[in-house]
Amino acid sequence: MSSDYRTGREGEFTYRGHTLDELQEMDLDEVSELLPARTRRTITRGLTVEQRKLLEKARETDEEESANDPLRTHLRDMPVLPEFVDLTFAVYNGQSFERVRVAPEMIGHYLGEFQLTRTSVEHGQAGIGATRSSKFVPLK
Repeated sequence: MSSDYRTGREGEFTYRGHTLDELQEMDLDEVSELLPARTRRTITRGLTVEQRKLLEKARETDEEESANDPLRTHLRDMPVLPEFVDLTFAVYNGQSFERVRVAPEMIGHYLGEFQLTRTSVEHGQAGIGATRSSKFVPLK
């Protein structure tokens, strides 16, 4: 991991030299200058209508409300902003909505990075109708 975000001397979270409170007070353009290039480009090119709606919903909700009733979204490409810290989102993974609680260390990443879309597959033995070659199961 990079040393861009870490806990300060007193254990306080900092992101590129700014505390979480300072980040939350900044406007979106100031925050975007601190973010990695891909996330900065997403913001400077302009958020989509759906992303703006999610941002407005996030600004209106508080921590306790989102813990009980998370903000449901299909927007896996939404950048995690300082305003989202301590909120809970229900991110769609292709089958269901899974909860993601945003921590300060997630700033600059995307919501979809924290909810995987693929699961590992463990194949069993070959079933009925399998060819002779696929029925071969090694002894070891």
